[in-house]
Amino acid sequence: MSTAASHPAITGVDFVTVPSTDLAASSAFYRDVLGLRRSVYVPDRHFSEYEAGSLTLSVINSTGMGFEHYVNHNPVALHVDDVAAARAALEAKGVAFHGDIVDTGVCHMAFFADPDGNALMLHHRYAPRVTEPA
Repeated sequence: MSTAASHPAITGVDFVTVPSTDLAASSAFYRDVLGLRRSVYVPDRHFSEYEAGSLTLSVINSTGMGFEHYVNHNPVALHVDDVAAARAALEAKGVAFHGDIVDTGVCHMAFFADPDGNALMLHHRYAPRVTEPA
């Protein structure tokens, strides 16, 4: 049996859902503080979407959509060219970061959260990524 026939043809990720209790406050944060382009805003259907390069962040009012609200503690890594400069710009807008900038030896990371407490990270890879052999 061929591999193609036994696995779905997943070609990418269309969006990542970010839960919110206050769609208007989240909109102000993702659009005005982070500077992401808002591509969709449908408050009567409890969602809005923000473009972050090749990934869409779909911010939803969970309870408005009939789901339980859970804060995401696993950060979405937002690519920036300079983590220190991006962090300073966000701190100037009132964003609080958790700890210092982390240097892993291949990337820089700075951790923070949105108004609902969802984990986010500024990220920049400065060394080649090592991948497993196919």
